[in-house]
Amino acid sequence: MIYIDTSVVLAQLLTEDKHPPSDFWAEHLVSSRLVEYEVWTRVNKVSARSDLLDATRGVLSRIALIELIPEVVARAKESFPVEVRTLDALHLSSAAFLMEQGVSLRLATYDTRMREAAKRVRLPLHAL
Repeated sequence: MIYIDTSVVLAQLLTEDKHPPSDFWAEHLVSSRLVEYEVWTRVNKVSARSDLLDATRGVLSRIALIELIPEVVARAKESFPVEVRTLDALHLSSAAFLMEQGVSLRLATYDTRMREAAKRVRLPLHAL
């Protein structure tokens, strides 16, 4: 299973320089519900074009979302072996929670800081 962070979703939607290959979207994808909030905030800021809004709904519908349950939030409040931003801490904690439940995960991200944090907490990375 691939844990997908916001950078990958936004790269797909906003046609940035890099984006995942088309077969990536056929994988089993999971993320925190946080990705939904982050993506919609950015998409609404960039454009109200109906095609972008439809594409956003389509991409998000391919991702299984887990809630920010108390265990995830509690872990995000703890220290990490590297400095992390608040939303990254929530994503890392969500991935860690899934792994503790026995889910085999790899993290897909384009964010350099997130990649470094994942390595430090021993969260395997998915090559994009």
